[in-house]
Amino acid sequence: MKRIVLLFLLLAAGSLHAQDEILANGYFERGEFEKALLTYQKLYEQSKNNTYFEKIVESLQQLERYDESEKLLMQRLTKQNYPPVMVELGYNYQLKGDQNSADDYYNKAIARVDENPSYSFGIARRFEDYSLLEYALEVYKKGMALNPDYNFSLQMARIYGEQGNIEQLFSSYLDYLELNPSFLGNAKRAFSDFVSENKENENNRILRVLLLKELQAQPDVYWYDLLSWLFIQQKEYNKAFTQEKALYKRNPESLRRIIDLALTSLTANDDETAIAIFNYILENSQDIQTVLLAHQYLLDLEVENADIKTLESVDAKYQALIEQYGINEQTLGLQIGYGNFLAFYNDQPEAASQFLKESLSLPLSVYEEAEIKMKLADILVYQERFNEALIYYSQIQANVKNSSISQEARFKVAKTSYYKGDFDWAESQLKILKASTSQLIANDALELKLLISDNKDEDSLQTALKLYAKADLMSFQNKNERGITLLNKILTEHKGESIEDQALYMQAKLFEKTNQLEKAVANYEYIIANYRDEILADDAYFYLAELYETQLAQPEKAKDLYEKIIFNHQDSIYFVEARKRFRMLRGDAIN
Repeated sequence: MKRIVLLFLLLAAGSLHAQDEILANGYFERGEFEKALLTYQKLYEQSKNNTYFEKIVESLQQLERYDESEKLLMQRLTKQNYPPVMVELGYNYQLKGDQNSADDYYNKAIARVDENPSYSFGIARRFEDYSLLEYALEVYKKGMALNPDYNFSLQMARIYGEQGNIEQLFSSYLDYLELNPSFLGNAKRAFSDFVSENKENENNRILRVLLLKELQAQPDVYWYDLLSWLFIQQKEYNKAFTQEKALYKRNPESLRRIIDLALTSLTANDDETAIAIFNYILENSQDIQTVLLAHQYLLDLEVENADIKTLESVDAKYQALIEQYGINEQTLGLQIGYGNFLAFYNDQPEAASQFLKESLSLPLSVYEEAEIKMKLADILVYQERFNEALIYYSQIQANVKNSSISQEARFKVAKTSYYKGDFDWAESQLKILKASTSQLIANDALELKLLISDNKDEDSLQTALKLYAKADLMSFQNKNERGITLLNKILTEHKGESIEDQALYMQAKLFEKTNQLEKAVANYEYIIANYRDEILADDAYFYLAELYETQLAQPEKAKDLYEKIIFNHQDSIYFVEARKRFRMLRGDAIN
């Protein structure tokens, strides 16, 4: 019983102690330093905790009672002779305005490092606490010079960052990385706060020069890795490729990094570099899946800007690859790619469907079967055989429930119903998809639902919406010029109706696809001028800015448009990207 009572009393005392500490910290944060001082003194009497002692000194200093804090620090120094206390005492003199005494104690503390280098970290940290950064750097350097086992490069990098000395910051991180290669990922994260997409940025130039020097001195893999990373930040994918090839020669076991760079180049529309990388992959890979993947991307790139003669060449290449590698589970991606090419680019939907149906006879998983059926359904939509397409999409939903491909199939059910003019059914499906776990599908579903709900009641026959859906279908069928013509009909016959801005926007995107950039600019500008308060205003601003930046070489116009999004469309999905591009065009470092 006595033990229980004793335990209860100890717990109660601990609880009261914790409450007093919270109370003292609260007083200090609110600037009630008299109350904080009394509470910290009470806590220190109970536990002699060094943290409370430091808070007593800080409270006295805040109250400008420097003589009292000096007395306490002198007593502590007499008892412990611990050098960081010399820094505290020096700082107390500095607060009093006695800089000579302050410097004297600072120098005494630094001199103690010569006697015992193990003091260096504690002394330097105390200098950092008081923002005496030059003194801290001096101590860190002295400590490392006296004991080669010490490495304070990270601490020094932090100080150089506070001072704005970016070159020394980079150098310190690189020094640390040389001794600790596992720090590479952390180094990239640290550097990302200082480098920009703009290769002319001074910080980029400094880091590039330092890395090239390191490579010349000692060509270790992490220097190649960092230099490749820097070139990727600058969107110089061809230069990154040079570094990645050097890395691969040192470790030829995996092409994963080079494949990732190829896909990054592709996403950034640097087709020339992507083609070079995929060809390099073909030359160096023995893995069939990797080889087939490279072939597929190369064929896709060839098709994008193909004329009739090129299409014949692509067809021959597909057939040669299928003959070489056969029709089996390994070449499934190639088979789907060929089916897509035949239908959507060579206008042979029947041949494409027949070819893909043969693939269904292979021993496939339910997901592989779903992929083929998805492409077969897409081809049926291309042929405007909507009901047959809906059967395939519904089969996918039933066979692979709760998967991403199932949700994609549900969206395509809604889109197909929209193409055929069944707007109510499409809208009901889109309401469900708004909660999709795939953000991309959820966004597409919301966008299409808003289009339908905003325009289906415009007139009882839904004429304009049906024309718009037909133009959308033509875009899907790669019949872009016909889609543009149909949208012109909407803009002429339904001018002033709610669908006008949607038609202008879709037509602008088709103008871009067909390289009619001036017409695309005109459409975006018309939306901005006449629909600045409507839902597509931020889209028009962003894509017009992108055109000026990437296609028309007018960065100042692009910068002005991105700025419009930043100030007038803070809730836009383009806000973050617009701010990033604006800052990059202005020459800022981009985090």
